[in-house]
Amino acid sequence: MYTYWLRSSIAPESDRQWWVGVRQRVDAAGAGPSSSKVFGALRHRWIVEDPLTQGELAELEAQTGVRLPEEYRAFLLHVGAGGAGPAYGLFPVRRVQGRWRWEGDGADLVDLSRLAEPFPDQGPDPKLLDDFLAQRPEEEDFDEIEDFDDAIEAWEERWEVVMFAPERTAGAIVISHLGCAQREWLIISGSHRGTIWSDCRVDDVDLAPLLDDDGTPVTFARWYTDWLEKAERTALSAP
Repeated sequence: MYTYWLRSSIAPESDRQWWVGVRQRVDAAGAGPSSSKVFGALRHRWIVEDPLTQGELAELEAQTGVRLPEEYRAFLLHVGAGGAGPAYGLFPVRRVQGRWRWEGDGADLVDLSRLAEPFPDQGPDPKLLDDFLAQRPEEEDFDEIEDFDDAIEAWEERWEVVMFAPERTAGAIVISHLGCAQREWLIISGSHRGTIWSDCRVDDVDLAPLLDDDGTPVTFARWYTDWLEKAERTALSAP
């Protein structure tokens, strides 16, 4: 049923055609009688930024040293550079003082110099994480709150070295913020290129791919249009 996740091998014209009408659908949903009820709408306000030109996209890819996944680059060219989208919106990519970068809550987690590096196939050893979590200090084990504060601070510093190591998110960009420091990443390089990953590390859960009902990794186009279809059902319904 969902075959477009293989579209990286299809001609660019097909990618362009796939996005035809999407911007207009977003505009129509934003004008719907219940548009304010869509989660995150008060933040992105249904605004989609202007698309990039071919020259701007070429400059962006030259600066980052990597060709963006086909579905996403076609979106940038034919829908917009960011704006209305899942959760609080799709992080826009903008040129600031001659340099391209993504902007949004957590976008600075991305190391733009490492986008061409393959996103790692595996994260930290699950047993290592389990052992680490088992060592997490508990307040009831301390007589003085100051001692607990010192212990948990030291533990969190060691935990962040493992969970937030820069190489863990090489080859990926943050594209959306779900609130409470939970985010979603688009993988740019490596064997997972083009797929969307959930980031709930703030809740001590490692990065994980979003999966379809049949276990297929969710790619950018599916991620965005799933949101749009659900948003339309809410926004266009009677208030």
